[in-house]
Amino acid sequence: MSGKQRTPRTGPPSKDIRGTGLAAPLNPGRIAAYVGLAVLGALVGIAGAFVQAAWFPAGLLLALAACAGLFYGGRGVFGTQLGALAPAAGWLISVVLLLGGRPEGDYVFGDELGLTLFLLGGMAIAVICATMSRSPQPGADSGRPGK
Repeated sequence: MSGKQRTPRTGPPSKDIRGTGLAAPLNPGRIAAYVGLAVLGALVGIAGAFVQAAWFPAGLLLALAACAGLFYGGRGVFGTQLGALAPAAGWLISVVLLLGGRPEGDYVFGDELGLTLFLLGGMAIAVICATMSRSPQPGADSGRPGK
């Protein structure tokens, strides 16, 4: 250690320190944005259910691409895991509700293979987007001298 001695803190912590993460104060605008993302996720889930059933190979890829774009976009805009999980929760709720079928006995989803790939693919994309590391900030120090 250097020759400096640390002095113990004697007073209470300063009042200007704001909490981060779950300790941050509630922001109504941010909560509304997360709810909006969940609703958008539900709409993507409903649209994806119809598209993947109608045009099986290409429709499935299109539906999963829409899921990936929404989940990654939510993560990128908010920079938090909740940014990816809010639309994923709306997507999952809408897809599970569509699995219930209709009184006539048929389902919204076409075949079992498309249903399985849509569910597993969408959940895998949600997990990947929620657990990915933060992207580097533009203009951040690269750590290399002279750059």
